[in-house]
Amino acid sequence: MQTHIHPDLVALPNIQEAESILRSCVHCGFCTATCPTYQLLGDELDGPRGRIYLLKNLLEENAIDDRAVVHLDRCLTCRACETTCPSGVQYSRLLDIGKDLISTRSERPASMRIKSALLRWFVPRPYLFTPLLRTGQLLSPLMPAALAEKVPARQKKLPVAGRMVASPSKTVLLLHGCVQGAATPNVNIALEQLLAMQNVAVVSMHREGCCGAVDYHNSAQARGLERMRNLVDKLYERLGEVDYIVSSASGCGVTIKEYPLYFSEDPVYVQKSSQVVEKIVDVSELLKQCEFQCAPICAAVHTPCTLQHGQGISGAIEGILEDAGISVVKSRDADLCCGSAGTYSVLQPDISGQLRTRKLEALQEHAPQVIVTANIGCQMHLQNGASVPVIHWVELLYQQYTLANPGTLD
Repeated sequence: MQTHIHPDLVALPNIQEAESILRSCVHCGFCTATCPTYQLLGDELDGPRGRIYLLKNLLEENAIDDRAVVHLDRCLTCRACETTCPSGVQYSRLLDIGKDLISTRSERPASMRIKSALLRWFVPRPYLFTPLLRTGQLLSPLMPAALAEKVPARQKKLPVAGRMVASPSKTVLLLHGCVQGAATPNVNIALEQLLAMQNVAVVSMHREGCCGAVDYHNSAQARGLERMRNLVDKLYERLGEVDYIVSSASGCGVTIKEYPLYFSEDPVYVQKSSQVVEKIVDVSELLKQCEFQCAPICAAVHTPCTLQHGQGISGAIEGILEDAGISVVKSRDADLCCGSAGTYSVLQPDISGQLRTRKLEALQEHAPQVIVTANIGCQMHLQNGASVPVIHWVELLYQQYTLANPGTLD
């Protein structure tokens, strides 16, 4: 793709990177076949190829109209197009660069600006988000249905066995995340118990902070990078103590794995974050090294976009569960987004709801007893319309293991 970057933009950070990404696109259109919003809306501008042209115009004209911003904001950033693209176009990176420019060249509707600001204020701050969540759980019976469905039911916390690992074979630094730590604390409790059984010690950080994704992907990149640097500094100090850094939320995991990309203009943090990334793994990459024998159950697996397209990990969850004796039913369109996409379900509720309906139809087609996923956002989104429980796959592994081996984790 030929480009002529506007003279006022040429010297700005990341613009040369954006131009290189644009030039790698050959307009083949393969991406449209796997784009959820294109399939749903049927508009070329609501697919990756059309959005790339909108971003090209932005970079060439140094301006963008409101209608173009609407099409760009409808993107889920699911990255299915990147998995499909034969030319390796880094579409999500191009969109991030474009959104940073848009933030100073266009003004979104007031309702969206307010929603985005509230999400960026509350979600990355557990000391604010947790009491807000608890209040919402208490008042949800009194809320309008559209609002109440956004509030997950409060979990009954799993008992912590306090199993000690005297001489661990490995030590893992477990990240708790912002939303998952408040909404589904049982995920990491279950994971810690399973790892202890495998003679793996788990440590954590006090007030670890947000990975920066909520700010960075909602046109507040400077604040997002600030949060990223803060987390990198904390993790960097602990590198010598641990074998792995583990995130059980795939959205946080893919963000941290891509820190060196976000710090491309900052050589100090490129170096520090690269060393952090050498030790960061998804929980599926860690548990595939372990063996479990579980009580049987039939499960449908939803692999989040942040895992299969972002981290390039597909089939790992299914393999672990099947090896443990759990039956996994296949579902159609497994590569398509469920509509959660971080804050997307709040900012684009209509499209998000339609995609959730499609995803749940596919997941429940063969009557599973449970649906499992690997990201808190997907879990909260899917459980609103599902007829069976939706839980994190680590919780299912723990539950079925304890059923098959009563007393093992006591």
